[in-house]
Amino acid sequence: MHTVKGYFQRVAAVLAEIPAEPVEQIIAIMQDAQANERRIFLFGNGGCSANASHIVTDLVKSVMHPHRPRFKAFCLSDNTPMLTAYANDVSYDAVFAGPLAALAEPGDVAFALSGSGNSPNVLAALEKAREMGLTRVGLTGRDGGKLAPLCDVSVIVPTDSMQIIEDAHLVILHAIFLALGE
Repeated sequence: MHTVKGYFQRVAAVLAEIPAEPVEQIIAIMQDAQANERRIFLFGNGGCSANASHIVTDLVKSVMHPHRPRFKAFCLSDNTPMLTAYANDVSYDAVFAGPLAALAEPGDVAFALSGSGNSPNVLAALEKAREMGLTRVGLTGRDGGKLAPLCDVSVIVPTDSMQIIEDAHLVILHAIFLALGE
């Protein structure tokens, strides 16, 4: 039987296993993107999409410094008409790679979220990002899947529970947000 307290304990145990170093590397990449006025494109499916959209809102709305540029962050799943047009007219695998190819420039950041690390549309976007000279970062779970090796920096949440992976991703994203807000 699953209990609330038991779930909280499982989440806390997994969070304790996540290394800080790759998260700190992502913070440095995002600080560099901010300083150089580069764009950051976040993307994922389902709960990962929701987490991407959430942190984009936090970055754009709440990270303001009088002597630094504002964040130029975008969630590629927030534009439903574009997403469905690519899914219908090209393929679902192209829903992130297509807009990324149109909007990104070398030096921008592709920030992928995938609990399994094996979502074909997320992987296609990372492949496109590599071709375009983007810095690639990712949050994933389980064993990292195919996503981890496609990234310059990745954080792997060491569990098979998709709920805990998504919870941990949001904790990681909020840690990044808080560091960027200092």
